[in-house]
Amino acid sequence: MNIFKKLKTTHKTRSGALDLLKYIGPGLLVTVGFIDPGNWATNLAAGSSFGYALLWVVTFSSIMLIIIQHNVAHLGIVTGLCLAEATNKYIRKTVSRPILGSAILASISTSLAEILGGAIALEMLFDIPIKAGAVIITIACIIMLFSNTYSKIERWIIMFVSIIGLSFLYELTLIDVEWTNTAKSWVTPSFPDNSLLIIMSVLGAVVMPHNLFLHSEVIQSREWNLENENVIKKQLKYEFYDTLLSMGIGWAINSAMIILAAATFYKQGVVVDELSQAANLLTPLVGNNAGVIFAIALLFAGISSTITSGIAGASIFAGFFNEAYSPKDIHTKIGTLLSFIPALLLIFFIKDPFQGLIISQMLLSVQLPITVFTQIYLTSSKKVMGKHVNKKSTTIILLSLGTLVTILNIALLISLF
Repeated sequence: MNIFKKLKTTHKTRSGALDLLKYIGPGLLVTVGFIDPGNWATNLAAGSSFGYALLWVVTFSSIMLIIIQHNVAHLGIVTGLCLAEATNKYIRKTVSRPILGSAILASISTSLAEILGGAIALEMLFDIPIKAGAVIITIACIIMLFSNTYSKIERWIIMFVSIIGLSFLYELTLIDVEWTNTAKSWVTPSFPDNSLLIIMSVLGAVVMPHNLFLHSEVIQSREWNLENENVIKKQLKYEFYDTLLSMGIGWAINSAMIILAAATFYKQGVVVDELSQAANLLTPLVGNNAGVIFAIALLFAGISSTITSGIAGASIFAGFFNEAYSPKDIHTKIGTLLSFIPALLLIFFIKDPFQGLIISQMLLSVQLPITVFTQIYLTSSKKVMGKHVNKKSTTIILLSLGTLVTILNIALLISLF
């Protein structure tokens, strides 16, 4: 039985508020993925290096995320297939295999950041060495996923998001923020010298390929496509509110990270190149509690995002075999290990954990156009979507976003060489 599938309910007319509550959930699970340790690293690097100047990247990427995640959720609602299954079913194997293969690599890159972040938090809290902490985080998450414990703690994962958000709200009350400058930077694009790597990293950390596979998996597992047309239409409507709310929460938390770094480290002329350094520096700047709260929130972020990364990787691998995610299935288990084990091994060879987090997010942004253009092809196909196929205006917007990300990636590669 799919771990996301809810108890069967009778779909009767209810008040709008109660209906909305019933549909809230998938977006919040996706939110876990873009307030992960990779985001922490890139946001702290952005704020400490460039002040408030790169807040616009969070705004842009969040808007982009809402559009793209909303679109991929439609794929799951209408077809009952996740993105990986649809790719394998509707795209010829010579093309679909490389697409899913690159998505697996993106999942490994994601897991590396998540596991590494959790390990850094364990080191900050308990002086556990990074490599030992990475093993602990990996084993704990594998046990939770293989034992299907995750289905029992889904609400705890959502609670983790709340704890992380409240932690940053608390820390913002301890510092002096230039709110006028902040508001301007949220909506005014700027490209300071040597900022392209950070811009691409922030973009890759917010709009993540594995989250597109994860969102479609969570949605399709509810099997709304098997219901009548009225239920499908209602789900299409309320899913957007779920996505908008969830991505808005993520935007606020990511913004808070940059604001915190800008108002503390940038103002002091300190460039943060380690997460543990950030916690240590916060203590003398904003009080004893700040460093501990920072580390606890990072640990919650690392564990919860490692779990969702494992689910996404397993979903992608299962898609090779036209299967949905199921913790009892061998392909799901192999996919989970395929996402975690290479990431864990890479951690043993990383000399600079913080730089490893940033590079991992940059690699995600490089893979992102592949996933986005695949998604656009599928949701723009009448054969796949039927009467729920993308409108021309939607396709144009999605193609524009995909093209923009591709151009930024090319610019990044040119700057590196």
